Amino acid sequence: MLETRVKRNVEDFLEELARSRESALLLDYDGTLAPFQADRNRAFPYPGISGLLQDIMKPGHTRVVLITGRCAQDIVPLLGMVPVPEIWGAYGLQRPKSDGTWEMPVLDPAVTQALAEAAQWVDDLGFGNLIEPKPGGVAVHWRGLEDSLATSIREKVLLGWLPVADRARMTLQHFDGGVEIQVPGSNKGEAVREFLKSIDPATTVAYLGDDQPDEHAFLALRNRGLSILVRSEWRETEADLWLRPPEELLSFLLQWLAICRFGR
Repeated sequence: MLETRVKRNVEDFLEELARSRESALLLDYDGTLAPFQADRNRAFPYPGISGLLQDIMKPGHTRVVLITGRCAQDIVPLLGMVPVPEIWGAYGLQRPKSDGTWEMPVLDPAVTQALAEAAQWVDDLGFGNLIEPKPGGVAVHWRGLEDSLATSIREKVLLGWLPVADRARMTLQHFDGGVEIQVPGSNKGEAVREFLKSIDPATTVAYLGDDQPDEHAFLALRNRGLSILVRSEWRETEADLWLRPPEELLSFLLQWLAICRFGR
């Protein structure tokens, strides 16, 4: 049963999907398709998710795209899908190319230096094991640590990062279990806007995400498609619909698949 706390009628969207010649399913990864894990390399999708996405892709009507804060390459072995869907990594900075690799814009030397300083600050604090270097960003993860320790790490990291971000005009992005310093303008909202430029305006689009960075995507899709918060507990959101994973998420994807197979 899909959650009834909605801003847009999901049945109307599914009817629109059934009428549409082309569709796009945009998805966050961690926390949406896969439960959060302290070990990011063990964050596998909920059972059944990869198979459903594979089946949705097969008819060729739906463009399945993962928009993630991770490096795109990190997602591939976790998905267990052949072929893999499109993956836009590093909040959309990494874009897929036709040969299966990813293109990445050349960063300004000042930005590269700022990211190196940010990583060095965390390493000097003794938290180097918590660093995730990314194209265009550096993240620090404290998921799984005691609250008091996580708060202490956050405060110490920000003490060094705030002046770096201010000087280099970088962005600080908080997420569930960590914080990241990023290239300015790199967020999921910008990624969604760029994606929308690449498709026919008549294409039916949905975006599914769980965390604060996904709010940018929800806003970018306003009045253009269906935005869905995938989360065990409700929170205030710009999304149109709330689904609890994994059951309600699987139900929604099954409905999408049924339309791919029989509804057009």
